Amino acid sequence: MKKFVRRIGRKQAFTLVELMIVVTIVAILALIAVPLYSANTTSAIMAEGVAGAGTIRNQLQVYRAMNGGGGYLGATLPTSTTPGTLQLAWTDLQGKYFAPGDYSLISIGTSTYTIKAGPPSQTTKVPSSVYYEVNQLGSELGTYYTNQ
Repeated sequence: MKKFVRRIGRKQAFTLVELMIVVTIVAILALIAVPLYSANTTSAIMAEGVAGAGTIRNQLQVYRAMNGGGGYLGATLPTSTTPGTLQLAWTDLQGKYFAPGDYSLISIGTSTYTIKAGPPSQTTKVPSSVYYEVNQLGSELGTYYTNQ
């Protein structure tokens, strides 16, 4: 009976070494998880910009076909006040992170174009130097590209 009373009376607690080991493990896991989460967040947000650029690419192909294959010259995106020459409404490019003004045609020629999407203006989770560019060949000139 005396052994039983002694066992119950003893307090169980963690030692300082055990606590330090747990804190170290949690810190290492946090150092790994935070950058991965940040990168995945940027990729998810930029996926909306890639989709919007795809919509513009499709409309540029329609524009070229409607001009008898005459090229892309004269193609313009809609603005909040003017409709533009592409068959897009201002609201067609509105998303959760990207506003219609975040898309631009930075290079238009008879047989070439470059679409720039970004940086997204409706979020602060993506650095202001991140954008996406695609040309008429479908070549991605800067997937999630940083201009730094």
